[in-house]
Amino acid sequence: MRPVLLLMALLMTTPVSADDPQAAAPAPGASACSGAEHRQFDFWLGEWEVFGKAGKLVGRSRIEAILHGCVIAEHWSSGSGGSNDGKSFNLYNGQTGRWEQFWVDAQGNRLLLSGGLVGGRMVLAGEQAKPDAETGLVQHERISWTPNADGSVRQLWESSKDAGKTWTIVFDGSYRRPGN
Repeated sequence: MRPVLLLMALLMTTPVSADDPQAAAPAPGASACSGAEHRQFDFWLGEWEVFGKAGKLVGRSRIEAILHGCVIAEHWSSGSGGSNDGKSFNLYNGQTGRWEQFWVDAQGNRLLLSGGLVGGRMVLAGEQAKPDAETGLVQHERISWTPNADGSVRQLWESSKDAGKTWTIVFDGSYRRPGN
């Protein structure tokens, strides 16, 4: 009986060729989003206290995997009251091979970003929906999340009003687990 179990274990762990027609279909009961590319942003999952560059608590965030692990949902609560609260929905788009984020907040703002893992950091970028009222130029946004050795995550949000020639820091903060 043991050799049969060993053979079954080997068959279940043997890599499947990309040319195999069954490779694209998840096993019965498995999530369509169980591949390694869907787990690249999992370092951001958890309960967080978020601190600004000066070390001041600026908010709290709960990041969770939803919809069978296909979406990462962010629930942001600003330290300055509910008017700056927001949510984001993040997913790996298998059709484009890129990560996407859709952010909305309590002021009616939205931001669409896309990108991917670059040198261990998740880097997503996009444009504001409408040009800047003063300059008429489209504002570009770039946000990166970097996991740190101590378990914290650095979020760096940069903005450019000159098509990416120069960048201004909008937010440079640290996501830390409560009590750390």
